[in-house]
Amino acid sequence: MHTIPMLFKISALLINPMKRQTSRRPTSSLPESQNPQLNSTTGSAVAVTGANVEKIPGLNTLSVSLARIDYAPGGLNPPHTHPRATEVVYVLEGELEVRFITTANKLFSKTIMIGEVFVFPRVLVHFQKNNGESPASVLSAFNSQLPGTVSVAASLFATDHALPEDVLTKTQRWLIRLRK
Repeated sequence: MHTIPMLFKISALLINPMKRQTSRRPTSSLPESQNPQLNSTTGSAVAVTGANVEKIPGLNTLSVSLARIDYAPGGLNPPHTHPRATEVVYVLEGELEVRFITTANKLFSKTIMIGEVFVFPRVLVHFQKNNGESPASVLSAFNSQLPGTVSVAASLFATDHALPEDVLTKTQRWLIRLRK
């Protein structure tokens, strides 16, 4: 009986776990604060430093990855989702307003401070904002080697072909009716 080694294909990454070598298991550290500056194009002032399987191949098949996120005062990590992971954030510095929306359109929000943890369930739209006057930083942990990030705004308005105007108009009307 022959066994076929499993191949894991995620994005453009193809690694056979049977052929992993210890030399492919580098250790890495997340850098010190990236000191994000206000981006005049997006209005964001956030720096995300990821540590996933694309940067650390030794994470292959381990279902775990990390990211350090640094926020300038007023910095916003805009509404987004992670299609393949739940995210747990731990505040290293400062304080953040964190929110997520359930599939029943219920909004959960909290202000988290140094040493506190908040969980964003898989696939749910969420964001973080630094309302403070000093920088903030978090360490984010994901239960996926490659959690993915889908920006809500980019998905709707930055596609290679614009959404039809009638779709946007009808969606706006639908949203207005929902709010009443």
